Amino acid sequence: MERITTHLKKLPLFRELDDQDLKEFNKIMKLRHYKSKMTVYMQDDIFNRVFFILKGKIKIFKNDMTGKEQIVSILQSGDMFPLAVFLKNGNYPANAQVLEDCTLITINIEDLEKILVSHAEISIKLFRLMGERIIELQDRLEEQILHNTTEQIILLLLRLCKSYGQKGTNDEFVLHTHFTNRQLANMVGSTRETVSRTLNKLKKQKHLYFDEKGFLHLYPEKLKAEVY
Repeated sequence: MERITTHLKKLPLFRELDDQDLKEFNKIMKLRHYKSKMTVYMQDDIFNRVFFILKGKIKIFKNDMTGKEQIVSILQSGDMFPLAVFLKNGNYPANAQVLEDCTLITINIEDLEKILVSHAEISIKLFRLMGERIIELQDRLEEQILHNTTEQIILLLLRLCKSYGQKGTNDEFVLHTHFTNRQLANMVGSTRETVSRTLNKLKKQKHLYFDEKGFLHLYPEKLKAEVY
């Protein structure tokens, strides 16, 4: 129990709660460990739990009618999923699969709703998170409508830079998370070959490069100039 409390204090959603409030959440939360490639839940499974990532990465994705994978998002430590926490008698809207070995906190949705009644600050934060996710999805839809495939890939790199990038020297940012060309392609509904050609073009333009460890280094301002 003390271990879960320690972890909860690291999560943005619970950071401002005192120890007494955290004990209430301790009573309804459980730690779960998942190995890489394990399924956390499937699309259309009955929605009965929410998850908080303590360690590792989770891929949220859907499959179209032909079975092609479309990645909705890739989540990391500190993230909560799914955000549709107030969905009643519903189903999970997408699949969740482990990309890297994960430690998750799980909580039954009914137990969470009971506690939220007495913790307005947590409810407000959840609404804000859902609002941010809706805006993000709207932006991605707009990108698909207004931009060609190359520009969509560049905009994806900029989003990943914002979510995963760490400031390096000068105007450089480093992604310390590996993404395969196929994963990048599935995030924008493109092909691995198209992503590979685009990355090679951007490397020649010196807008990005890969270091000896395979980490991607980006120059956001140069990338933005290709789109805006």
